[in-house]
Amino acid sequence: MATRPATRCKARDYIHFPMKPTIRASTDQDIPAITAIYRHHVLHGTGTFEIDPPTETDMQARRADVLAKGLPWLVAEGDGKVLGYAYANWFKPRPAYRFSAEDSIYIAEEARGMGLGRTLLTELIAQAEATGVRKLLAVIGDSANLGSVGVHKALGFTHVGVMRSVGWKFGAWRDIVLMEKVLGEGDTTAPE
Repeated sequence: MATRPATRCKARDYIHFPMKPTIRASTDQDIPAITAIYRHHVLHGTGTFEIDPPTETDMQARRADVLAKGLPWLVAEGDGKVLGYAYANWFKPRPAYRFSAEDSIYIAEEARGMGLGRTLLTELIAQAEATGVRKLLAVIGDSANLGSVGVHKALGFTHVGVMRSVGWKFGAWRDIVLMEKVLGEGDTTAPE
């Protein structure tokens, strides 16, 4: 059976690959690709309010911190290449927040528009719930980030609010959109 060649979508100028990505746990070998993907978002996007791209050493430390907490850090891989990643980390470091996590999802520029954000977030939700997370939060950089807002809404997140003009990036004030999804028993029972 022949596979279709990569095609360009007329509505959006993103490459569509004729393969199904694999979602898997990240490894140390993924750090260069993860760092490159995030670097692009730091330098060109408003989904993160970071200004200076972290180094591979920084990203390795961030990943190690997440994994040490027993939380998931996933990658989407296609044709042997990391196309995106997602992870959950505690919403805040204080102990009372230990059942609420925040998700982060970043997709390589050449892989946008393939549905990887939805695929990664779906698996991240399942794995976060399996670790005991009761509420998954999305703190979405820039209210104009309609792709992220849309994928979260499609997967059952509800809109909590907008914090206006809390970040300054690329010469403009940026909002953050807050969304949440209850996992498992949510707040209907006390945690063990």
